[in-house]
Amino acid sequence: MNTGRGRNKIRTPGYFVMRLRDSGFVVLKIFKEYNRNDSRAWTVLINPGGSSVFITCYFNREQDKDAEFELNDGGVNIPKNFFIKTESIEVIIEYLINHGISNKDNWALKNKFIKPCLSNSNGYQSRQRTAGGWQHGSTDEQISPKETTG
Repeated sequence: MNTGRGRNKIRTPGYFVMRLRDSGFVVLKIFKEYNRNDSRAWTVLINPGGSSVFITCYFNREQDKDAEFELNDGGVNIPKNFFIKTESIEVIIEYLINHGISNKDNWALKNKFIKPCLSNSNGYQSRQRTAGGWQHGSTDEQISPKETTG
């Protein structure tokens, strides 16, 4: 059934991850190949090594129902078995921030979990690996505070 609206992008892990990264979170795609009969669609990890929040998207593929998102940090900042039913990524971002999940740039997490040679939507440019270490691609790229202090 097509109601004239575009596909609900919040259900797609690429869009979901992009929007969270644009908001300053470190996000890893964990899994997106659940069984066809499973209501889980995909799982991501927010701020690994820090607050470590798993977000799993659930929806009924056959009936094309609205998506629900389970947020799980083991009950540290978010209640256990907590679900949000929404079509807006802003609702999820606001909930994370209001419950102590930091979206401030965390260079240690980004450098540990995001490969520096990948271009992402946060404005970081690629670097090249040389015998002496990482060589920055241009002078206008963002570098960590650790690299700016000599």
